[in-house]
Amino acid sequence: MPAAVKSTCTDIQPALQVADADAMLWDDHCDVLVIGWGAAGACAALEARAQGADVLVADRFTGGGASAKSGGVVYAGGGTRQQQAAGFSDTPEAMFAYLKHETQGVVADTTLRRFCQDSATNLAWLEGHGVPYAHSMPPGGKTSYPADGQFLYYSGNELVPSHRSELPPAPRGHRTVGKGQCGAVLYAHLKAACLRNGVRPQVQSAARRLVSDHTGRVVGVELWCLPAGSAQARLHAKLAARAERLQNFAPRYCDTLRKRVRQLELDFARPRLVRARRGVVLSTGGFIFNREMVSEHAPKFRRNFKVGATGCDGSGVRLGVSVGGVSDRLHRVSAWRFINPPLCWPKGIVVNTLGQRFVNEEVYGATLGQPLCEEQGGKAWLVLDARLRKQSIKQALFDGYWWFQSLPALLLMLRGVRKGQSIEQLAKATGMRADVLRSALHAYNAAARGDAEDAFGKSQSSRQVLDQGPYYACDISVSNPLFPLGALTLGGLKVNEDSGAVLGPQGLPIPGLYAAGRTAIGIPCHLYVSGLSLADCVFSGRRAGRSLTAATADVEIEPSEQLI
Repeated sequence: MPAAVKSTCTDIQPALQVADADAMLWDDHCDVLVIGWGAAGACAALEARAQGADVLVADRFTGGGASAKSGGVVYAGGGTRQQQAAGFSDTPEAMFAYLKHETQGVVADTTLRRFCQDSATNLAWLEGHGVPYAHSMPPGGKTSYPADGQFLYYSGNELVPSHRSELPPAPRGHRTVGKGQCGAVLYAHLKAACLRNGVRPQVQSAARRLVSDHTGRVVGVELWCLPAGSAQARLHAKLAARAERLQNFAPRYCDTLRKRVRQLELDFARPRLVRARRGVVLSTGGFIFNREMVSEHAPKFRRNFKVGATGCDGSGVRLGVSVGGVSDRLHRVSAWRFINPPLCWPKGIVVNTLGQRFVNEEVYGATLGQPLCEEQGGKAWLVLDARLRKQSIKQALFDGYWWFQSLPALLLMLRGVRKGQSIEQLAKATGMRADVLRSALHAYNAAARGDAEDAFGKSQSSRQVLDQGPYYACDISVSNPLFPLGALTLGGLKVNEDSGAVLGPQGLPIPGLYAAGRTAIGIPCHLYVSGLSLADCVFSGRRAGRSLTAATADVEIEPSEQLI
């Protein structure tokens, strides 16, 4: 390799600019090079391959990323086969009306409409690649994650009066059929489809530098690859898999494992130049595992439990920026504070350190977690009375929830709790102001009795009078180790919404460079709803794959009407 292309694999490097790509000595060639083999990367690869392109997909690990660790929920509507089988007549218009409220203009209306109109087709496309879906629903249709045997549910705020539109709500959370957390099932089918259709994998290969020509077009990537089949590669895979498997139980130990993984890459990875004749897709996920980026862009979420995979290190965003790409909304983070199940928990009240309510307790977990972290300093209490606590414990023990739902709830109510025989005693035990807490309870109880409207628009069915002492305050703060509050970054690279091309400062696309999934600004980048990220991975991944193989792929694309 010429001296000019030498680098180190310690971090993302400035782009390598070459005068003549044809005169370069490349180690491999392809039409389309996909960086990151999660759901978005797999969908981009499959779409490009379906158009006849020679596709190579590279991954720092062995594929899967955050998608494989997810619940495998795809947010889909507009009349899916599963919705119809369950008796719901959803329309793209109803889906659009709901999501327009949730997305708050993060993408243009035309893009959101296209997402909704393509939704049922995209779910069918997944099924065509072997991913199974079904229509059985949980009782009531609402939960943070359905039990085994339940695969269609209300995964967002569709039933909350303040979030629903005039059009009828419908369940749009489509959980991949399988046992347990089904992201691994979904990804296994996508991975198998890639291999079956001739996508070439280059695993344990981290992209550290883009290569561009004299016109600014991205023409390739410098990968740092571990020797295939070597002892170091086997150890790297073993340590990385252990870190992913144990992250929920021993995050500090897993951080140590990741340091060992990184050291193996530093010591044994070697550079490999790959030319991409059509272009490159960046799909490496977000940056929740990049401590420096989180500290810089979203410091209020540094203490949150990390949701994602080791590869969510911001490398895709940083690669895009290295060639002039513009990032946006890096401060946006989805922070999940689910208080459902137990199903009756939302009948309590959530208050801040003063004792004030600040949210409708029946909302989706990210809708609650966002103000908790950003506005309340990460500290809050869930207040129950004796009757509601007894109901909650009974549900957690006997209603068939997942262990990761019931166990934290029981620990919170039995160990992470403060108790007071009266409101004044509870306020003293928690440091809240007794007059503020009493006022909050008085107003809430009046609404529960039907004597007044609820200040935050809570449904009548989610209200219950709290007047039977003793009273309990469950600590739902970020800092409570018994009740982790997970977070996932939402910001990424600005893209042309018609093609997925990465945009520069003037809104013009960077030739040959595309982004998909959480590396790019997309549908869920304002506020997360369960299944919306995976659905966007399919939507944006297929978009990038199509654009790279279209007849006009080499023609300059006009700037987006709305730069996101």
